[in-house]
Amino acid sequence: MAGSIAVRDEGRYYNRFYIVYPDETFRTYDKKHLFTYGGEHAHFTAGRQRTVVEYMGMRILLQICYDLRFPVWSRNLKDYDLALYVASWPTSRLDAWLALLRARAIENQCYVAGVNSVGHDPACEYNGGTLMIDPYGRTMAACEPGKVGAVTVETDRAGLDEFRQKFPVLDDADRFTLSI
Repeated sequence: MAGSIAVRDEGRYYNRFYIVYPDETFRTYDKKHLFTYGGEHAHFTAGRQRTVVEYMGMRILLQICYDLRFPVWSRNLKDYDLALYVASWPTSRLDAWLALLRARAIENQCYVAGVNSVGHDPACEYNGGTLMIDPYGRTMAACEPGKVGAVTVETDRAGLDEFRQKFPVLDDADRFTLSI
């Protein structure tokens, strides 16, 4: 089970992603990039650390919504196989959501799962756009737009490793460090 919620921790608020394993242990990630345009920076504290978890042989990078617009933050340092984005991405910017998810899959030679809200709140309408993309940027499965749903996808870790070996893009990536 995975998703993000607002939490208060030591007097500060965070948009925190929880991934809970079947044995009820969990890991967390605090959203790094706060959505200033929507005022998020006035209420929340930015996270300072990337989180990569492992589940069923896949290394998974946890990301929240606006983080998607910052490719340096999600750069694959050969430390993950799947990037998992949870979001409340509005319908008006759905084309950007889909394009950026594809870009992250292609540039990082990884699977990308984008899980987006459906419905509306006082500020926005959400039309979903939940899907799974392969390392080539192709949609593997998607939920029906505008409807709550779920998809199940089988990933191919051996095939991913073979692709990365055959076309070693990550070996040529720029080397840099992030200062936070």
